[in-house]
Amino acid sequence: MEKFSQFRDKGSGIAPFLPIPTEPAGIQLPFHIFLFVCRVPLLLVFALSYFLVLQWMPIGVLGRKASLWCILGLPGIWWVDLRIDGVKRGSLAKNSTSIPQAGSIIAASSASPIDALYLSAIFDPLFVASYPHSRLVEPISLFTAVCRAFSYPKLNPSGRAKLIDLKTYLKKHPTRIVVVFPECTTSNGRGILPMSPSLLSAPPRTKVFPVSLRYTPPDITTPIPHAYFTFLWNLCSKPTHCIRIRIAEPVYNTSKRTSEPVVAKTSSYATNHFDTLATDNVASDADTLVGSEEVEGPTTKEERAFLDKVAEALARLGRVKRLGLGAKEKVDFLDMWKTSRRRR
Repeated sequence: MEKFSQFRDKGSGIAPFLPIPTEPAGIQLPFHIFLFVCRVPLLLVFALSYFLVLQWMPIGVLGRKASLWCILGLPGIWWVDLRIDGVKRGSLAKNSTSIPQAGSIIAASSASPIDALYLSAIFDPLFVASYPHSRLVEPISLFTAVCRAFSYPKLNPSGRAKLIDLKTYLKKHPTRIVVVFPECTTSNGRGILPMSPSLLSAPPRTKVFPVSLRYTPPDITTPIPHAYFTFLWNLCSKPTHCIRIRIAEPVYNTSKRTSEPVVAKTSSYATNHFDTLATDNVASDADTLVGSEEVEGPTTKEERAFLDKVAEALARLGRVKRLGLGAKEKVDFLDMWKTSRRRR
């Protein structure tokens, strides 16, 4: 894999886009084949039944969660290790504000289609898609979120995409949690990719929860698009899988401009009316620029600090490092990957 050395992070040497090899089954290969043959048909039937029928029926939140847990349980995802920053084991009921609730945002790591399924089975959230150079997000369904984990990175939204900022989307759905995948594409879970500026449109008082999801064995990640059979084999041929969930303390978007307190006018001589108009115009122009699509990445120190907080929390929770390779580098990597596969 030395030919892909250019897609290793310069600081850490981590290659986030290379697939994680599966451990050889050895003498257990017949047993793994048996599990694969038995599980795949059941998994496909349950998944198709849910996405084609059950999710459109009035089965309620509990019905949707139960259906999703059946989908997760069939391939052996039975053990979940959940830990929350600042909450001791057994005291979650006393610290309910430490978990995502209605009106909050989950900034989740992205490595596998299981990410969206698990988050949906626990929180019943709404999903949005982020892009590397846009502060707006695209509302998507759970099925689309799962499919995007198998697809090529999208650097820009399509012309038919209905984009919206997080503040407006939360106002439309005040009783729901919104899940954002700020890395914009999947990796192999060995690092955190650069954050999308879409998180900058979050309201200043809204809780943003960094959530890290890691898997054991780690080969059910999907850094390579359209690797459906490989994913199904790694998922369904092993007896069990473990998900390690880590939820950080909420982060607030302190980069939002706050209005300055109005100074009382004591005298017409003490206040220059034209200076006041000029100041108001500058502030209005700045707010308009920040809210427009022309502004791509963070433009202020506060904005960069907010995105750094989210990225650092994800890296700390996952016990990995932040990387300098993003969705654009993954597109270049996949081009080289396809060329190398054709030559074989």
